Amino acid sequence: MAHRALRIIVAAALAGSVLTACTTEPATTGTTGKGSSDGKLVLGFAQVGAESGWRTANTKSIREAAEKAGITLKFSDAQQKQENQIKAIRTFIQQKVDVIAFSPVVESGWDTVLKEAKNAGIPVILTDRAVDSQDTSLYRTFLGSDFVKEGQEAGKWLVKEYEGSSAPVNLVELQGTTGSAPANDRKAGFADAIKGDPKFKVVASQTGDFTRAKGKEVMQAFLKSHKDIDVLYAHNDDMALGAIQAIEEAGKKPGVDIKVISVDGIKDAFVAMQEKKINVVVECNPLLGDQLMDLVKKVAAGESVPRRVEVKEGVFTQDQAAAALPGRQY
Repeated sequence: MAHRALRIIVAAALAGSVLTACTTEPATTGTTGKGSSDGKLVLGFAQVGAESGWRTANTKSIREAAEKAGITLKFSDAQQKQENQIKAIRTFIQQKVDVIAFSPVVESGWDTVLKEAKNAGIPVILTDRAVDSQDTSLYRTFLGSDFVKEGQEAGKWLVKEYEGSSAPVNLVELQGTTGSAPANDRKAGFADAIKGDPKFKVVASQTGDFTRAKGKEVMQAFLKSHKDIDVLYAHNDDMALGAIQAIEEAGKKPGVDIKVISVDGIKDAFVAMQEKKINVVVECNPLLGDQLMDLVKKVAAGESVPRRVEVKEGVFTQDQAAAALPGRQY
């Protein structure tokens, strides 16, 4: 009874922190969490936003998998703002959902709200992106990719591409959202892979916020400031595709005059590889829905799960694009 009273007090204290514009599916009383009238598990999921084709595919996978698994989904779109995700998580706590899952907009600043979830007895699953909290008891597991490895794979391709050449290679880098796990890790992994060869020089590195429009805008600025760019490394396909527009408008050939390395593996990127505009894509698989629902069921039942669950991914070059394109699901 004391535990139930505590949860009621916590819920009342959080009543003012309602989810507003970022909620796409508002709560309905009496049908959530352990008090669900239909007996279904309830998952509260706080998505980053809809900043890219990858993210759209990720959301679709989660929605479809929840329906297939018979799990009630409370979904929130944070519109790439951490404060919206924190509000969403607090609302999920108030609604007494069974499990909370989210893809953190940035790595830091989560301890307080995750402690609130822990105190309410609601397990948390991190998807796609990690947090930098020292208290690993605040979440049960992480489901997603190894972003450092993705950056390393991108760098390894570059090293091999210029193997045997001693001429300087000038690189520009389109980073993802500042402070996010994929931006931090893809940058670090790439830097680690190329650091042993002094001919590689990153002459400019700036965030394109994972969007096509921003990728084009930043690449336009790079082209104006640097006349001798040899390679573009983009932290995701949408930024790469935006940058390709800028490269073409500047009268240069993407994939030839400026080699393009990207991460994600959306269909549009494979089309661009077919057209010889992107040289290589390191895959980051967004189709996490089925694995997530399996983990949701297990943590809700109190079962043990691995601390980290990774998805299977590959590296694709131009000569593989045509064969791989028909099978791309996103």
